[in-house]
Amino acid sequence: MDRRHHGPAPAVSRPLALVTGSHRRLGGHIAVRLAQAGYDVALHASRPGEPDPVVIRGIGGARYESFVADLADPAAVAALVPAVADRFGRRVDLLVNNASCFRADDDSYPAPESLTAHFAVNAAAPFVLATALAGQGGAAVVNILDQRIAHPHRDQLAYTLSKQALAEATRTLALALAPSVRVNGVAPGLTIATEDYDAEQLERLAAMMPLERLPSPDQVADAVLFLAGATASTGQMLFVDGGAGLVRFERDFVHLGR
Repeated sequence: MDRRHHGPAPAVSRPLALVTGSHRRLGGHIAVRLAQAGYDVALHASRPGEPDPVVIRGIGGARYESFVADLADPAAVAALVPAVADRFGRRVDLLVNNASCFRADDDSYPAPESLTAHFAVNAAAPFVLATALAGQGGAAVVNILDQRIAHPHRDQLAYTLSKQALAEATRTLALALAPSVRVNGVAPGLTIATEDYDAEQLERLAAMMPLERLPSPDQVADAVLFLAGATASTGQMLFVDGGAGLVRFERDFVHLGR
């Protein structure tokens, strides 16, 4: 377990959040928003490397630590929450299961190896990490899902199935870990486009949404922060997708609007 120390001396009064996959992209935005709201943050990456400088600047004066753990490795997953608690000297109050495996299926049906890889990172690891908080009164878990769980299509079946499993785990864990731990989910739409999309396609995709817009990373992060403090809610899934979850798309977004 690779760990790096940064930031000021521990402030015990600040709650502690562990955000998986938070060195950059959406996880980085979530970590920054939580730090701005008063959390100390445990950043995580699956491979060694420094967090994006934008993330570090956004965290500002909050204390943060960086951890490396391969979420496809059961031993690394089991060791992550204890390592975070040990380094900070206190428990994890909020777990955000953001890290995700996404591999495009080459064929109509994914190979068994693809299913195993997706389920390990996208379903099994979040489940194990969440159960590590069992019995911690007032703790919370927010799972990052995907709007496609509402209307799955034929593309990226291994990824889709693993996110559907995580959605079911959200409801099941909400019961299993209650009343001590709340478990909720955020289902984003297309938030941070990859190089597979161009500007014109993104404009056309936005026009297909009921709200005629795509969500921003900060809007997803705001939803995570809301659920982190929603003490009367558990087992809920909040879609932050411009309304995409209300529409049955026949293909993945990358194939639409071209």
